[in-house]
Amino acid sequence: ACLDSGFFYVVNHGISEEFMDEVFAKSKRFFDLPMKEKMKLLRNEKHRGYTPVLDEYLDPVNQINGDYKEGYYIGVEVPEDDPEAEKPFYGPNVWPSTDILPGWRQTMEKYHREALAVAKKVARIIALALDLEDDFFNRPEMLGKPIATLRLLHYEDRVSEPAKGIFGAGAHSDFGFITLLATDDVFGLQICKDKDAEPQMWEYIAPLKGAFIVNLADMLERWSNFIFRSTMHRVLGNGQERYSIAYFVEPSHDCLVECLPTCQSQENPPKFPPIKFENYLLQRYQDTHADLNSYK
Repeated sequence: ACLDSGFFYVVNHGISEEFMDEVFAKSKRFFDLPMKEKMKLLRNEKHRGYTPVLDEYLDPVNQINGDYKEGYYIGVEVPEDDPEAEKPFYGPNVWPSTDILPGWRQTMEKYHREALAVAKKVARIIALALDLEDDFFNRPEMLGKPIATLRLLHYEDRVSEPAKGIFGAGAHSDFGFITLLATDDVFGLQICKDKDAEPQMWEYIAPLKGAFIVNLADMLERWSNFIFRSTMHRVLGNGQERYSIAYFVEPSHDCLVECLPTCQSQENPPKFPPIKFENYLLQRYQDTHADLNSYK
């Protein structure tokens, strides 16, 4: 799967279906709030909080409007007075009032912890698949202090029209290490294994109750010297509301990303020089013309 599509399912991961159902229910409860309440929690300069419908363009070349989805970002909780909070993607989160959503923060923080534990198990499997020691990615300088971001997502009940540039989420690949995606039972996610094909061929990834859909991201593709795949994907709306929960996992800020020892040879030398992950992160946003001030 890592060689072919960069997408696979993970089941029996240790997070109960009952708890997953609770997280989805509380996600829906947030998105059901009046818009004026959600706008009080608008995404801040640390990339935490609410993003309205049409706020994001994942494929600006082909989209006439932004994505027809709304979201909510929750990152690693770091107090504002902690020196670590100066780093990109670190800092305090934005939380709804307990008067409006009692217990909401506790549920999301628990899910953040449990999803990270699953990601670290998946990282062991990926390490073994690359002929590395099973704890390779779980070393302190890699996933010891990860940049892990939970993203609650709600897609409108709109039918996408790719030919007209209307998407639930535009085509993109994730930029970091791996992403764990939990979804409801509504179809929408598609992948394109060959982004250079004409025409591009898109195929649906079916929802699977209780499973995570795991996709490899661009940095792991680079780390593995392009042996493992980071595949372009998008979301098409079919007229039904759709909820999903993405968990983006990146290594520590100071992690040195260099070609893995098992992924290079005289015939296949490293295609990129080593780079500190924080620099890679900021470079990626420059490459996609993002406003860097939103991510620092």
